[in-house]
Amino acid sequence: MAYPVLTTVIFLPVIGALLLLVIKRERENLIKWLSLTFTVLTFLASLPLFFRFDKNSSSMQFVEVFEWIPAWNIKYYLGVDGISVLFILLSALLGPLCVLISWNSIKDKMKEFYIALLLIEAAMIGVFCALDFFLFYIFWEAMLIPMYLIIGVWGGPRRIYSAIKFFLYTLVGSVLMLVGIIILYFKGGNTFDILALMSMKFPYKLQLILFWAFFAAFAVKVPMWPLHTWLPDAHTEAPTAGSVILAGILIKMGAYGFLRFSIPLFPEATKAMAPVALALSVIAIIYGGLICLVQSDLKRLIAYSSVSHMGFVTLGIFALNQQGLEGGILQMINHGIVTGALFLLVGVIYDRSHSREISHYGGLATVLPVYAGFFMVFTLASIGLPGLNGFIGEFLIILGGFKSSMLAGALAATGIIIGAAYMLWLYQRVFFQEVNPKVKGYKDMDIREIITLFPLVVLVFWIGVYPDTFLGFMHESVKELITKLNR
Repeated sequence: MAYPVLTTVIFLPVIGALLLLVIKRERENLIKWLSLTFTVLTFLASLPLFFRFDKNSSSMQFVEVFEWIPAWNIKYYLGVDGISVLFILLSALLGPLCVLISWNSIKDKMKEFYIALLLIEAAMIGVFCALDFFLFYIFWEAMLIPMYLIIGVWGGPRRIYSAIKFFLYTLVGSVLMLVGIIILYFKGGNTFDILALMSMKFPYKLQLILFWAFFAAFAVKVPMWPLHTWLPDAHTEAPTAGSVILAGILIKMGAYGFLRFSIPLFPEATKAMAPVALALSVIAIIYGGLICLVQSDLKRLIAYSSVSHMGFVTLGIFALNQQGLEGGILQMINHGIVTGALFLLVGVIYDRSHSREISHYGGLATVLPVYAGFFMVFTLASIGLPGLNGFIGEFLIILGGFKSSMLAGALAATGIIIGAAYMLWLYQRVFFQEVNPKVKGYKDMDIREIITLFPLVVLVFWIGVYPDTFLGFMHESVKELITKLNR
């Protein structure tokens, strides 16, 4: 490539945030349009990753490497493979959608909100690009501060409690991972180079210690049961854009960490601990689904559904076979699309009603037919209807789960039934039955809201009908991952 694609994609949002700093708060339209412009430019800058990625190679591509701190052997080292490339594209796509959905709903401290939004986008993309542990950790921790502010400043009534809980949970896990990184640095010959460390073989006991140090950070981020309790609170109190970022990208970081670090760096420990991870995944699938059945709050229901869906993801990853791993990666993308869209849709109706209580609604299909149509598409995608994106990922995960453990696969399959139950029951209560007098005056979706949701609808059908476009990115990288696992 003639220009550094990854650096451009990471730092375009940072440039946008710096420009917003010098704009007066009173110029609200300029702030919004500038934020939208830089998120759109970031997405456009990421497109070469889609069109020029070599699907026949498992090696890192679009690599950029420069000496940064030679005394500690730290490099500015970026690159992507078939495991990370789709997450960068998804992060870049969700950026402008978060700006659009916040267009009329964020009125207080607008400039600071969009600065936080741009900075968290840069940090998230950086996590997926970094090939130096020092650089990776900087991006990993940099995500915490803007998300803490997005929840704590622009969230709901219990925003301070939720923001502090989110921050403490993720910080504790991250500190344990930092200890693991430092041990790796010294045991690996004083290097933070992730690819170099992957080529080394560490003693089993050391692998086990490091596996759990990294597991702490990644399991909290997913979040795996029983470390999930911060997620419903964070989702419930966060503004719509914050929930979209959390569901779409942030909780994918933990699962990505298992793929990028745990499996290739600690293969023996991963195989030894896989049954524990499978058990926790199955519990998350069933527990999350059952909790959804008793929720009365729209956002809490969708938040707990994330616990269940991410249980499928970790089940696929720790099945440790081609189908499970590919299904897990694809389902991470699918979850980002579908659950991100559901939170966007909750934001649309919340802007009209200022209520998240399911009992507040009823008969919305009559009052808001366009909105009902969009919600139906993503409801069916969430429950894994064939022909939509959710089906492909869940099918591969269940297939991989059965190959790894018949019991785990069978129990996980019951989660699909529970998922259909809570999502269809939710749809019935909100959109059918008698029209609630409270919703009679609501206006249907406007053009801005339709434009925001339309790209995600396209992806739901695209992945559902022709998944090989996306699975093709990961085939070679997953094969290489399995090779490292069995070395």
